[in-house]
Amino acid sequence: MTVAAPDIAVLCLTAGGKTPVSQGEAMDQVDQLDAPVAYNPFEPGHSEDPYPQYRTLREADPVHYSPLGVWLLFGYDDVHRLLRDPALSVDDSHAHPTPLTELAASVRGDDERERGSLAMLNRDPPDHTRLRRLVSKAFTPRTVQQLRPRVQAMVDAALDGAERDGGLELIGQYAFVLPFQVITEMLGMPETDTAQLREWSGTMVRGLEPVVDVDTLRAIDAASDNMFDLVVDAIRDKRQTPADDLLSALIASEENGDVLSDEELAEQVVLLYVAGHETTVNLIGNGVLALLRHPDQLAALRDDPALVTGAVDELLRYDSPVQMTRRVTLAETTVGGKTIEPGAFVVLGLASANRDPAHFGADADRLDLTRPRAGEHLSFGGGHHYCLGASLARLEAQIAVGTLVQRFATIEAAAEPEWNGRLNLRGLQRLPLMLGR
Repeated sequence: MTVAAPDIAVLCLTAGGKTPVSQGEAMDQVDQLDAPVAYNPFEPGHSEDPYPQYRTLREADPVHYSPLGVWLLFGYDDVHRLLRDPALSVDDSHAHPTPLTELAASVRGDDERERGSLAMLNRDPPDHTRLRRLVSKAFTPRTVQQLRPRVQAMVDAALDGAERDGGLELIGQYAFVLPFQVITEMLGMPETDTAQLREWSGTMVRGLEPVVDVDTLRAIDAASDNMFDLVVDAIRDKRQTPADDLLSALIASEENGDVLSDEELAEQVVLLYVAGHETTVNLIGNGVLALLRHPDQLAALRDDPALVTGAVDELLRYDSPVQMTRRVTLAETTVGGKTIEPGAFVVLGLASANRDPAHFGADADRLDLTRPRAGEHLSFGGGHHYCLGASLARLEAQIAVGTLVQRFATIEAAAEPEWNGRLNLRGLQRLPLMLGR
């Protein structure tokens, strides 16, 4: 079986990274790979439901080379192993150019450092260790549990309004509002135009996926500039008027002689600010939609509120808020009998691994809130870069999803879900709900 690849032409660029080749030339390149399938993230309907394509690739070519110039892994064992391999890097400077990185460089300019390159997410030890240590105290499970009353109060207030109105728009009025408000308060960020910030944030995270459109690349850079300007202004104000918040603590932080430079400080704050809400929006939104599509599981959670802890892990497994992550090889690496060269981008398919029957059983495509091994999902990554905010995301989802289900006897979609069109931080853009007691 071959996955249809009508749009793959735009991904196979000339050596200069600026001009798309013809579709015929692109398909010739695909054919030359002698692979039974071709990964095509732009296949119609893929962003709405990528799992059929993941299944095909996992079964036919789980260690897959793409005309994008990257390797992709789709099986649980391979993804699990490379997530935890300390010999691999997350620093893109170690990777050889690909058509997509050359296109981005042609838009950005080779002399301009890419935004985010100093963030801990993109640094290897010892830099990563130093940066993470300076912020990790705010995200320990014990510290996060102290936020429970505040998160519960936010959820209750949102659902009070929903009860009065007889419904709510799941993303804009609930799934976005909660984690955004939590991370804003934790950091001590100023009040801002949330609609504008949501737009900037949503555009920025498009940089975590294949982008072949020059206008989109420029929009990503512009949104990133706007977000950094906002954060730099907040840092300047916080230096003059420190408070009891994470941003003030980061400004004042010093441990074992380690101090954040101005650029490092800004990049860590942008990372926390954006990652602190974007992924949890998807977790809550995708999770509620999964329950609506599996009414037996929704009823089980309503009947037994104690299921919520395991339920959140199963929702994370079933439809991961982050579909994939990446590593860079520093030496030859053998995976599934194939040799990956040094300097290669290796995309680790978290969402595909989470549906791998070889690990989760023949019913891996089914939602089961009592699944015994649900907590073995890979949605939070692994190794040095295991998600710093995992405890916070779990807490927010447990309260947001659990309280919604317990409070309303009927929860129904009032319209078809609208997806955000992203390939990596894939989630809902809008889903109106009708709620009844």
